[in-house]
Amino acid sequence: MGGRPSSPLDKRQQQHLKGQVDALMKNFLPQYRVQLAASVLRQISRELVPQELAQCQLLHSKKLPRVREHRGPLIQLQGHPPQWQPIFCVLRGDGRLEWFSHREEYENGGRPLGSAALTGYTVLTSQREYLHLLDTLCPDSPGDRTQEEPDPLLEMPVNFPLFLQHPFRRHLCFSAATGETQRVWRLALQGGIRLRGTVLQRSQAPAAHAFLDAIRLYRQHKGHFGHDDTTLGSDAEVLTAVLMQELLPVLQAQIQTGLRGTGRARAWAWTELLDAVHAAVLAGASAGLRSFQPEKDELLAALDRTIRLDVDHLLSLREQVSAKLLTEVQGPLESCLRRNVDAQLPRLTQTLLNTVEAALAAVQTLLVQGMDRLSRHLRGSPSSTRLRKEVYSFGEMPWDPELMRICYHEAEQSRGHLGQLVAAFGFSGVRSLVFGAQDLSQQLMADAVATFLQLADQCLTTALDCIQAAQQLEKVRGRVLKKFQSDSSSAQRRFIRGWQICIFLPFVLSQLEPSCKAELPEFEGEVLAVGSPALTIEGIYEDVIRGALLQRIDRELKKALGASDVSCAPNGCSEVPWNQVEADEETEAQRGTCLK
Repeated sequence: MGGRPSSPLDKRQQQHLKGQVDALMKNFLPQYRVQLAASVLRQISRELVPQELAQCQLLHSKKLPRVREHRGPLIQLQGHPPQWQPIFCVLRGDGRLEWFSHREEYENGGRPLGSAALTGYTVLTSQREYLHLLDTLCPDSPGDRTQEEPDPLLEMPVNFPLFLQHPFRRHLCFSAATGETQRVWRLALQGGIRLRGTVLQRSQAPAAHAFLDAIRLYRQHKGHFGHDDTTLGSDAEVLTAVLMQELLPVLQAQIQTGLRGTGRARAWAWTELLDAVHAAVLAGASAGLRSFQPEKDELLAALDRTIRLDVDHLLSLREQVSAKLLTEVQGPLESCLRRNVDAQLPRLTQTLLNTVEAALAAVQTLLVQGMDRLSRHLRGSPSSTRLRKEVYSFGEMPWDPELMRICYHEAEQSRGHLGQLVAAFGFSGVRSLVFGAQDLSQQLMADAVATFLQLADQCLTTALDCIQAAQQLEKVRGRVLKKFQSDSSSAQRRFIRGWQICIFLPFVLSQLEPSCKAELPEFEGEVLAVGSPALTIEGIYEDVIRGALLQRIDRELKKALGASDVSCAPNGCSEVPWNQVEADEETEAQRGTCLK
């Protein structure tokens, strides 16, 4: 279960997988090119909309999301046959886990025994739950269980386990020495899993949005309309997950029956085989995307030039075709929305609102505690060394899994209820949704911390004594809280709107497919005549459906929030410019004047 043995795939199987990856890229890349054009048009059209009423109040933190590096001794189940062996584990800032034979090997720069990017893993801390999972992977007939070899996991009960389970990769089995060590590692690993999983969702780049849209449409063309957690990870990891889902039934039918052993030993063999398939597919998908990169860069540059020249005409044509198309589909669309969406929308809106409100309320409480702690230290005439440490700790709050755990836990609370509400719509991406709420909590905390330290830097001088400095910080505290509350309100609205579209849009498209898709060719000539890849009849059709959904969502949000429909610009913006290129390397603690 630990180190990577030689691949169980023979050359014929590897060639077959290469062919599968090549076919995936051949079918996916045309869709990706189209969505790149559509994404550039959306970005340029947003630039044309006045943003005076949509300003974010907080500064946008320049620190990239990261995981706080964590390391320490664990024991790991590894080898053939598997045995528990001591290792030294290191969680890197980019969410990659590495393990070494001992601490000295790590400190001397030696190569790790093994490593894993944490994308897609789930942390289990119950041995019973993990054993049940193994039993469901490769179920045996009743007679097979009596012949099963002794199970290392059962021979040595694990008091503080950390099982990392993945649907397409080998499992990683660790154990900590104490319950506290297990808890700290669990928080750290969960942070790494989320960081790796939401890399595309956090990005504001047109290419990232285009990729996710292309994945959704690629899967819709294959009959899969529901949103799920396949889109967690980098572009290559997402493509790999998509193909693995397609391959899994074939692998189960053709290969599982030939696996060695019984029971849990057979389940482990199955995860090792899946790991080899996953590695081969990931290598192929990565190579395919690398080959496409130069073309993508040239395409984006060319699209930006050509679309800017013709943007008014493109937007006008899109509006005209949308109006005609809406007339044709309005009857079936309205009927579908009344029948399927309206009854569930109020409950779902309130549940999403409760989820994100609770998480952001916890962020505000934590933020207030941090600001108050700094003020107390100033009033107490501390040493500059101690105060510098406190400022550094304050600046690191967004990346501290121990401090942020209550915020993340609040986002998790509604997972079960949300899953029940959205199951009828084919939505199985609740994990992605929860990750999104946790990312939002972390980003708003990071923005608030950056704003507080920036404003403190502006108003504090060495001429102030500590009492005067603390009074100035009180004013800064009040300003930051007002800005935070304003941005929190906008962020809640964006979060709820975005996830309701993810939940309802694929479902409505699937319901309308038999009746309304037949109307599209009638309008295709007008779109093709303009000769721009940024406009497609399918894209305009989806915009019409999305617009109708957003009208209902916004009405419900207005009831729930009791506010006007004003939201923050997608990319965020600052009250004052902050142009320090070195901001990623600096901590805010190093930039203060009186706070030194």
